[in-house]
Amino acid sequence: MYYRWEGNSERPVLLLSHSLGACCQMWQPQVKTLGEHFHLLLYDHPGHGQSEEFSGKLTIEQLARTALGLLDDLGVETFHFCGLSLGGMIGMWLGVHGASRLRRLVISNTAARIADTDLLAKRLERIRHEDLPTIEASVLERWLTEDFRSREPETVAWLREMFAQTSAEGYIAASEAVCNFDFEDSLKQIAVPTLVLAGRQDLATPVDWNASIARRIPEAQLQTLDAAHLANIEAAQAYSQAVMDFLS
Repeated sequence: MYYRWEGNSERPVLLLSHSLGACCQMWQPQVKTLGEHFHLLLYDHPGHGQSEEFSGKLTIEQLARTALGLLDDLGVETFHFCGLSLGGMIGMWLGVHGASRLRRLVISNTAARIADTDLLAKRLERIRHEDLPTIEASVLERWLTEDFRSREPETVAWLREMFAQTSAEGYIAASEAVCNFDFEDSLKQIAVPTLVLAGRQDLATPVDWNASIARRIPEAQLQTLDAAHLANIEAAQAYSQAVMDFLS
């Protein structure tokens, strides 16, 4: 598994967990701001970025236990967590099963259950027949609003390069884990302080889905940002500030 440290090594550890189809580079807009207050641990999911593919079928539990294993290997006992999309699902699992080590939890642009998996199923079928690059355009359309894409072509190009680092097998395995995840009934067991962030223009995981998560987690806070799915990029400053304020 690929990982790297950023930020202040004298501060509490903040584990950052990225979206499906991205890699840990996705968190670059947060590194400077959050790195002043936390020791940031960034890593790539199996089959994403520079991490090798996982052999066999993936589940969110396996991905979460892999993250815990990385923390164990690095000698990290307690930590904060921030995850977006797929990373948010991992965060929910950790909120129940890793609560003794988790100090505060931020989950964003995510879902406790994908009610309609048809879009992902169609993407996977296309990947199997035509390979991963054929879905790139549809992924980017959901990651960012049309307005942002037109204003920030360099950011779009950067994300396109990031997506290209994902293997077809890694994307398929992680997508199937997402489709099979159902954590709605377990959310009430999360007792660690939790912040849920949502993008007001997120079509992939709409505000309502994130609001439902916040309602089910005892005393969770909900904050919405003017962004689509990759809110940490499209609303980078507001996202970083929200995370920093909550964790601090």
